[in-house]
Amino acid sequence: MAARPTIVLVHPEIPHNTGAVGRTCVALDMELVLIRPYGFTLSDRHLKRSGLDYWQHVRLSEFADLDAFLEERRPRAGQMFLFEDDAPTSFYEPDYPDDAILVFGSETKGLPSAIRERHRTCEVSLPMRSDHIRSLNLANTVTAAAYQALRGKF
Repeated sequence: MAARPTIVLVHPEIPHNTGAVGRTCVALDMELVLIRPYGFTLSDRHLKRSGLDYWQHVRLSEFADLDAFLEERRPRAGQMFLFEDDAPTSFYEPDYPDDAILVFGSETKGLPSAIRERHRTCEVSLPMRSDHIRSLNLANTVTAAAYQALRGKF
């Protein structure tokens, strides 16, 4: 199997978003990694409804915390990208490796500050032109990031 980016959701809260992200992962043949705790259970009907009948095809991994994920996967420099709306670097700038790790925080809190502090140089953001919006929907952000990471690789 060709290397593909991995999507990591840290403490996702809304089952609809996670279901939609799972659906994107199936469409793009990406692994979905969920970092506990979640704001729902994996048996949640809203999660299943958003993921439709694709959820059974999601390549899903779960970890107790991000440190456990990092210890097991051991990402190399330049492989991991943390998405935050206030990051100074646009997500258009990096050259994403085939096996990029795209990390997203919870819908209401983003990534924990301790994680951001340890990985400050890995932060990127999706540009927003309007001052009338604070953030984008998590599922939409993940989809945009996933397609950007795969740009030119189809």
